[in-house]
Amino acid sequence: MDARLNLFGNPVAGQFLRYINSAGKVLADSTLPAATQELVKLRASQINGCGFCTDMHSKDAAHAGETSVRLNLLAAWREANVFTDAERAALELTEQGTRIADAAGGVTAEAWENAAKHYDEDQLAALVSLIALINAYNRVNVIVQQPAGDYQPGQFG
Repeated sequence: MDARLNLFGNPVAGQFLRYINSAGKVLADSTLPAATQELVKLRASQINGCGFCTDMHSKDAAHAGETSVRLNLLAAWREANVFTDAERAALELTEQGTRIADAAGGVTAEAWENAAKHYDEDQLAALVSLIALINAYNRVNVIVQQPAGDYQPGQFG
């Protein structure tokens, strides 16, 4: 299977990806825990049906030491006892922020307040930005049908 558009060979797509990759570096360097960041990226990618990003972030998380139990239970995080309260708050915010069109009110005050109990203002800013960023990546990859399965951890630096 080939992508509809070569994102890595097209100059416009390449420039766009360089810019959003720079935004991603800002978030990676933030104080939002790295494990939480990977869980957020993976959960949004699952919801959006982005095979490329699901492949990438599950492999990156495992490479960084995330357990297979937590990765396998991520889609059912509400019923799993392997996530911290802070991670659960981040995952709830991720789901509501990813499914904005499904909820007339957008992100609930309860989800926001719960996240604010666990994260300081800079971490909340990183979390909100990360949710927006991974949704952008997901949409690009889903639209062009970017193939999944061949990603190697650290492949993009």
